[in-house]
Amino acid sequence: MLLCLPALIPLAVIAAALVAPDREVWSHLSRFVLPEVTWTSLQLMVAVGVISGVLGTTLAWLTAMCEFPGRRFFDWALLLPLAMPAYVLAFVAVGFLDYSGPFQSWVRAWLGSSRWVPPVRSLGGAVLVLSLSLYPYVYLLARSAFLTQGRRALEAAQTLGYAPRQAAWRVGLPMARPWIAAGVALVCMETLADFGAVSVFGVNTFTTAIYRAWFGLFSIRGALQLAAVLMVFVLLAVVLERYSRAAPRFASARDGGRDQRRYPLSRLGATLACGLACGTFVVAFAAPMLQLIAWSVQRAAGDLDMRYLGFVARSLTLAGTAAVLIVSIGVLLAYIQRRAATPIASGAIRMATLGYAIPGTVLAVGILVPVIWFKNLVQAWLRGWLGSDAPALLLQGTLLTVLLAYLARFLAVGFNPVDTGLQRVTRNIDEAAVGMGVSGVALLRRVHLPLLRTSIATAAILVFVDVMKEMPITLIARPFGWDTLAVRVFEMTSEGQWERAALPAAVIVIAGLLPVALLTRRSSHVA
Repeated sequence: MLLCLPALIPLAVIAAALVAPDREVWSHLSRFVLPEVTWTSLQLMVAVGVISGVLGTTLAWLTAMCEFPGRRFFDWALLLPLAMPAYVLAFVAVGFLDYSGPFQSWVRAWLGSSRWVPPVRSLGGAVLVLSLSLYPYVYLLARSAFLTQGRRALEAAQTLGYAPRQAAWRVGLPMARPWIAAGVALVCMETLADFGAVSVFGVNTFTTAIYRAWFGLFSIRGALQLAAVLMVFVLLAVVLERYSRAAPRFASARDGGRDQRRYPLSRLGATLACGLACGTFVVAFAAPMLQLIAWSVQRAAGDLDMRYLGFVARSLTLAGTAAVLIVSIGVLLAYIQRRAATPIASGAIRMATLGYAIPGTVLAVGILVPVIWFKNLVQAWLRGWLGSDAPALLLQGTLLTVLLAYLARFLAVGFNPVDTGLQRVTRNIDEAAVGMGVSGVALLRRVHLPLLRTSIATAAILVFVDVMKEMPITLIARPFGWDTLAVRVFEMTSEGQWERAALPAAVIVIAGLLPVALLTRRSSHVA
């Protein structure tokens, strides 16, 4: 239970703000803030969910079930946008498509005017960028569903008189519906949690309102109550995602994944399929990455100095420390759940891993409030005991606070791969080890940990990269002057200096390729 407290405390603090709101603050929020941010956040979530769902499902169907030129390449390349954080894709889009950017400058040079170009800093721009950034969640799950259900079910439908298109629409998609719904739910949660991309586009959502309430208005109560309302929306998304998993289950025919026969498309169909996959890959990853590289080369001579060694060192320090801490706790929780599972312990672990669905801004606020309260309590006790000689405490804005917020946010990332790997270690192995005199801590050290090396390494890499990309927690909870690569990107994009934000962003994207490579390798073995 103690290991779960860092993840459970912020959720309890935020829930308390919803149960017992400050009436004056609530009156101001409900009148001037909540209507706008609620409507904007809902529009953004629904639009991104629909577009990501349609795009991800279509691409998954094409690469899993159809044959067209370049399919083998796009099969894994369409996952690469996962390596690029949404806020990076956002500032590249704004820097390239804005009025002073290369695209509109070229349009004015050739056509004399660019008034017909839609404004990129808008809700529509945010929808487009988030959809391109998040569709791989749906693509990955839907592709897995299509590969595992195989072609036999579709062939069986055709023997009942369905044409290939009818079989796909009336059999293939319904069988994959739980996976698609789960992917769309993940997209909706990530959209609600986004802070960096909507900040770049100037779109006012819950996350930006929380940040302004904390740092602009210096209102802790306002930030807490906004966080509480946002947490309600996120929990609804979590419930929908769990409901989609509990939907009717379908038997799947395993046809060998990569080796199964695929539908040959007509020349026009193959051209359209290749064009859609190529266009998505270019717009969502290839073109932004080339633009990042170009800007980085242009600004490297003037920007690459000793400060960047500090940005990189602090990012690596935070990511490495968080990975060790979170994976260690994840191993302990998985082992406790295996060895001494009780309803209370299992429930606490399940609640503790819920933090991954909660936005970073919400968790940062939920961690800082109890830390400040505890600091004030101890400070008052010291002053009563030592008087004016009492030392001044500063617990908020420390690395400990940042790591606690990371633990609450990414415990699921460190726990799930280890728990999955531990489930593959059968009880027969434990019994054999005990029969040879190995038990207790020695069983964990000499048997389980060696068998879990791959799972632990996977969890550590995923946590490491997630922390490298994490912006709102680091921005809100970091010590003064402790700027990381993500914070540098935020500062430069806040000032509209897109070229100077490219160098730290490129480093983050390169680091993000590690977990994508793992996902690609794992998905290629689906059968």
